[in-house]
Amino acid sequence: MLRVGLTGGIGCGKSAVANILESCGAAIIDTDLIAHEITAPGGLAISRIAQQFGSEMILPDGSLDRSNMRELVFNDPSSKLALEQITHPLIRQIGEERAYAALQQKPPYLVFVVPLLVESGQWLLQEPPRIDYVVVVDCPESQQISRVQSRSGLSIDVIHKIMASQAKREDRLAVADYVIENQESLQALEDKTRVLHKLLTTYKK
Repeated sequence: MLRVGLTGGIGCGKSAVANILESCGAAIIDTDLIAHEITAPGGLAISRIAQQFGSEMILPDGSLDRSNMRELVFNDPSSKLALEQITHPLIRQIGEERAYAALQQKPPYLVFVVPLLVESGQWLLQEPPRIDYVVVVDCPESQQISRVQSRSGLSIDVIHKIMASQAKREDRLAVADYVIENQESLQALEDKTRVLHKLLTTYKK
């Protein structure tokens, strides 16, 4: 089964592309969604995060305080690494469990939505790689910023910090087998994504 890695910077349109591919019949494993699940109230990572970073990183409802954690990891690389050592193995385990379950439905291919596909050595640098084909959704940085602002309300400063913590645009494009330029309308994005779907259904590993 073809394993597709779908990535792109914040605000580039990964989720929109994933939704379109899912409507075409692809199985979607969204690692960002898994990350939110394991840091929600009662999530698998919460107790270990509290042990590592203190209860002040947990909100009264029992979920991760994303704002506080974001500020910490932006300013302290060792804290970023410690958080990743807690969350990444869980994300990988759950992702593979969902991929196995999805295979039972015999989809045309699997899509792993991975914001940090390039940054994390867990996907492309292993032997054999966990991904057969890399799709990058791309747009100008100015569009990234405006989209994230409109949907999340984050400040420009925080958005810039998030973008700085991600792979550079040219580094993402360098590993791409296929690039979707998302600078136009949603209809244009859907048309481009359906072309990609046709290609993936005939792709030979």
